[in-house]
Amino acid sequence: MKAVIQRVKWCKVKSEGKTIADIAAGMLVLLGIENSDRINDIEWLSYKIANIRIFNDIEGKINLDLNSINGEIIIVSQFTLHASTAKGNRPSFINSAKPNVAENLYLEFVKKIQLQINSKIKTGIFRADMQIELCNDGPVTIIIDSKNRV
Repeated sequence: MKAVIQRVKWCKVKSEGKTIADIAAGMLVLLGIENSDRINDIEWLSYKIANIRIFNDIEGKINLDLNSINGEIIIVSQFTLHASTAKGNRPSFINSAKPNVAENLYLEFVKKIQLQINSKIKTGIFRADMQIELCNDGPVTIIIDSKNRV
C-alpha cells in the first residue's frame, strides 16, 4: 500500500464538474493499493498517516500531527501509484489491485484512519474520473510505502 501525502492549505476534489469533497488546512492522501496488500498494511499505514508530524509548531518546526492542528483530510484512491515503468513508455498497472479488491481495502483504510482522526474524513469517488485542486503548503509531500517499514 502506497500513499502520497500532501500538506495543503486547502484542497478540493471534483467529478463531473461538481465538488465532491473540500477541506481547509490539512492533508490530501492519494492511496494506491496493490495485489499483495492486506489488513496489516491498512493498520500500519493508517497509524503512520494519522500520526505523521508534518505540520509546523509555533516555532515553525515541522513537529505537529493532523489532530494537533485540528486539520482535515481527503483520501483519494489512486491505482496509478503502482505503475511499472520499467519497459517501454506505456505504464503497466499489473501490480495494482483489481477494482473489487482495491475498493474493499480502500473503504477499510478510510474506516481505520477515521478512528484515529478527530475530523470527519472526506473522500473521492472510487473509480471515478476526478480533478483535484490544491494549494500545497510548504510544499510538503511525503511518500510512504507499507512494504518499506524498515
